[in-house]
Amino acid sequence: MEPGEDRSARKRRAIMDAATEAFLRDGYQRTSMDSIAAAAAVSKQTVYKHFSDKQRLFAEIVTATTSQAAVPVDQDARSLADSDDVEADLRELGRRLLTLVMQPRILRLRRLVIAEAGRFPELGLMFLQQGVGRSGRALATAFERLTARGLLRVDDPALAAAQFSWLIMSRPINEAMLLGRHDPPDPADVLRFVDDGVRMFLKAYGP
Repeated sequence: MEPGEDRSARKRRAIMDAATEAFLRDGYQRTSMDSIAAAAAVSKQTVYKHFSDKQRLFAEIVTATTSQAAVPVDQDARSLADSDDVEADLRELGRRLLTLVMQPRILRLRRLVIAEAGRFPELGLMFLQQGVGRSGRALATAFERLTARGLLRVDDPALAAAQFSWLIMSRPINEAMLLGRHDPPDPADVLRFVDDGVRMFLKAYGP
């Protein structure tokens, strides 16, 4: 129980927790509102009272999970603008970013959103905007400010942010998505992916 959480909030959280586990375990199609209600120990009426339908519940889970995961990286990206050691701070940010997106829960949710993108494209857009899109916007702002300070040379901050993220994440994310991996990457691999990505990024955008 969270401090100050009332009965209704506890039930909503129990539904969200049960639904998240069910969706990630069984997939969207095979998960029913009945099974979610049973797992949350509430009535189906209570589930519908908090969430009008299964799609709305799934959307809430996507939003909550990606937003919560993005907060630490978002904060680090914003503080990057004040860096006096861009290379070291980019490496630290890259390690945190890669470690976050490779969390088993995030990987499974990403795979599920991709599987349902044809039916619910708005969920894919939501995942993109709340996850990589959010950190990308913060990175773009930081790159713009670092360019103004003479520490980077970036003409298109949004493009540079996307390139930075993909230099670091492309291989591990592709392998996880296509090979069905859920385990976090080896710490040595994280260091290698990030160090190589930062080195290439600074060759293109260093002052």
